[in-house]
Amino acid sequence: MNETLKTLQQRRSIRSFTNEMPKAEDIDAVINAGLYAANGRGRQAVITIAVTDKAMRDKISEDNRRIGGWDEGFDPFYGAPVILIVLGDKRVNTHVYDGALVMGNMMNAAQSLGLGSIWIHRAKEEFELPDYKELLKKLGIDGEWEGIGHCALGFPAGDIPNAEPRNEGRVYRI
Repeated sequence: MNETLKTLQQRRSIRSFTNEMPKAEDIDAVINAGLYAANGRGRQAVITIAVTDKAMRDKISEDNRRIGGWDEGFDPFYGAPVILIVLGDKRVNTHVYDGALVMGNMMNAAQSLGLGSIWIHRAKEEFELPDYKELLKKLGIDGEWEGIGHCALGFPAGDIPNAEPRNEGRVYRI
């Protein structure tokens, strides 16, 4: 089996990370993989915000926890030291699909580099809050952006989960 197919089949959602920060060049490689995701009509209407600052990461985690309704102290990012936030330009009708492809590319790139990742939701709700609209302004990002997802990234703590058996009856041929 070639390396690409092996990576696709071995990637798993990681729910426990060490606090060790990945190398900057590996974070950049994961982000770059997202930039090369397929996108509607080549518009490239998706952006990524890389969060490596611990204080900001912890604020986002706390806001995400509150939105999700979990008990105080729960970390919806499972200790991952890096959060890559994907947002889509609301003016582009394929922005959600395009953002999903960016997320997939980044998670598969992480796997290929020996990093763990997991898609965490509630970016949409976060970026509807005034604090996050202000953050976009501070970053010089204009327009109307919808949060698509968070790619929590880091080194897995413990064993990588095994793949569940694939359900039968999911492929039809004509």
